Amino acid sequence: MSEVVGPEGGRMRELLRVGPGTVDLTAIDPRSTPGLPAAAGRGPTRKEWARAQVELIGAELGRQQEMLYASAQSAAGPGGATSAPAQADAGLDGNRPRRVLLVLQAMDCGGKDGTVKRVAGAMNPLGLHIRSFGPPTEEELRHDFLWRVRRALPPPGYVGVFNRSHYEDVLIARVEGLVDEATWRSRYAIINDFERELTAQAVTVVKVMLHISYDEQGERLMERLTDPAKFWKYNPSDLDTRARWDDYQAAYAEAFERCGTDAAPWFVVPADRKWYRDWAVAHLLRETFDGLDLGYPPADFDVERERDRLRSQRRE
Repeated sequence: MSEVVGPEGGRMRELLRVGPGTVDLTAIDPRSTPGLPAAAGRGPTRKEWARAQVELIGAELGRQQEMLYASAQSAAGPGGATSAPAQADAGLDGNRPRRVLLVLQAMDCGGKDGTVKRVAGAMNPLGLHIRSFGPPTEEELRHDFLWRVRRALPPPGYVGVFNRSHYEDVLIARVEGLVDEATWRSRYAIINDFERELTAQAVTVVKVMLHISYDEQGERLMERLTDPAKFWKYNPSDLDTRARWDDYQAAYAEAFERCGTDAAPWFVVPADRKWYRDWAVAHLLRETFDGLDLGYPPADFDVERERDRLRSQRRE
């Protein structure tokens, strides 16, 4: 196998996108495999096939990532990438250095770390900007909930990955009662404004929920409690969160309904099968990059003159 095989039934961005209106996560089978082509075969061979495909897609993502980075470097001129204060004034659309931001959300054990490792890990780490969001620090609590998110955005030319994100402030903050209802409800509009702002700044946002089942989560938690090498991944609070599974599913559904826009849509990836999860997310990123119509920037110097200069420096 030497070439990437596309999904069947349409693009992954269409097959996995959450549609408008009421969202029912119970209607999405976490073990399903939308778009998986017949070429994947059956049984265990599907896993091997998908993993080989992810490697091939990874090579494509690396090339696209390099073009993204090169374009930003070219736009910045001598000295490299634009500084943070200059990012907002870098131009519009085609003249503005692009960025891609992958937002990963999931219930505990949903596979966010694995997705980062296997999909984002296929790209050049020099062009990646990975950030995880845990409980806010005392300093972060002194600011509005988007303060720490803005500080974590990828620079121009980079692919950013958020392992959890600003959506925690309408998920855990809602379910655990960290703020009152009026506060978390007001955040949907704030998030939509923020994501429109990102789009205007040439940031392409890909929001993915890794959708696992209650039973699969239980198996993965038990694995963490059985394998000493995975004890570090377990937190007793995981079971407290699990006890409120239905509340979290409802919180996710409303976030999708209120914050799924054409500029920043939500995608739900069935994630009980890890190999399918990685294959699907890799294709989502591939299709996203293809839509950016990237290319290597042209030389801003006289190429032939530089060749002549180089030839003239040969030593006998």
